Formats: sequence, C-alpha cells, structure tokens
Amino acid sequence: MKLRPTLRLAACLLLFAALPAAAALYKWTDEKGGTVYGDTPPPGVKAERVSANVAPPDPNAVQDMASKDAQIKKRQQERVEDQAKDQKAQADAKAKLDRCVQLRGRLQTLQSNAPLYKFDENGGKVYYDAAEREQAVAETVKAMNDLQCSSAAAG
Repeated sequence: MKLRPTLRLAACLLLFAALPAAAALYKWTDEKGGTVYGDTPPPGVKAERVSANVAPPDPNAVQDMASKDAQIKKRQQERVEDQAKDQKAQADAKAKLDRCVQLRGRLQTLQSNAPLYKFDENGGKVYYDAAEREQAVAETVKAMNDLQCSSAAAG
C-alpha cells in the first residue's frame, strides 16, 4: 500500500506548516523604553509571553457575504429599472409636448380664414364648410384638453 506513506508525509507536512502559527510570542521593553514584540526575547530582558490566538472564524460569514452580494445586485437592478422608467417618462413627456404643438398649430389653422380642404377616396379636394370647420375645432380642443396641453401659443 503506497497510499499510507503518502498520507503520513502529507500529515507531517501539515503539522510542520502549523508550527509557526503555534510559536510563542513575547513582549518586552527595549533600552529606549519602546515596546517590542518577537518570538525570542534577548537574554537578560524581562519578557512577558503574549497570547497570539486568532479569533475563530465567523460561521455566518459566508451567508452574510452572500446576503450582502444579493443586496448589492438588487440595488443595481433597481437603479437600472429606475433609469429605464426615467427615460420612458422623458420620452412620453417629449411625445406629449410634440403632439400639443401639432394640435395648437392645427387649431390655429382651423381658426384662420384660410380655405381648408381634405382629400376624398378618389384623391379629390373637398373643402370644409363652416359646420365641418367647427366640428374639427371642437375635436382639436377636446384632444388638447385630454392631453392637458397648456393654452399658451406654440413657439
């Protein structure tokens, strides 16, 4: 069985690798009055052995990191969604403004005394009479009210 000697060697290597971590740590005062730490104090100096134990690892550390990572990803996703909503709102506001400008221009044209016409199915011009003009004005004003366009002239 060649596996046993290999396991023994690996166990010995691990043991030797852990020895420096288990080495003693000393604290003493040098001739200038400064505090010094080391693994071997100089001869003739009163040294105090200090515990160099490291706190045990937090068993919830991995879970906490995963939770924080999920929170960060959630905030990033919310930020992306908020930006998309803002862009859509800006596009909608621009489209509304453009439509209001068009409606104001149409209303101005309808209220002028210029002759107005539309095309029939055959492509011929059919001029608006007074009733059609008033109906078109009413429809345009209603559309402006529905969009809540301001009554200021476009400009």
